[in-house]
Amino acid sequence: MAACKEAKIGMEQLAMSPQALAEMISLIDEGVISGKIAKDALPRLFAGEGNGGVRAFVESQGLVQISDVSAVEAMVEAVLAANPKQLNDYVGGKTKLAGFFTGQVMKESQGRVNPGLMQQVLTAKLKEAVDRAAAGAA
Repeated sequence: MAACKEAKIGMEQLAMSPQALAEMISLIDEGVISGKIAKDALPRLFAGEGNGGVRAFVESQGLVQISDVSAVEAMVEAVLAANPKQLNDYVGGKTKLAGFFTGQVMKESQGRVNPGLMQQVLTAKLKEAVDRAAAGAA
């Protein structure tokens, strides 16, 4: 692994147990943390942080994914409201701006928002904006 190579140590010298690694994989599978969050946390866990368990570590460090639908909706709505020009351009046909909004929501959440849920909510909110504009033009 890259972390071992960088530290010039063998896997057997890591402070993280196989059980802790399995726990991390379970947290990813459960959607508690994302792969990116896990990747960012691994060096600290390898260094011996998180002796109370991986779940306790990610919770204490504020690394748990935001998967509450209402919280994600509020973030998406705030980003759309804060960027009216880009939203207007999106409604006008510049659909590549969806990536801009994705980046803004990720920035707002400090990368902690559940990416799949965020994409669902963002897609729905952007569709609502397009539909409202089409209804207003009719």
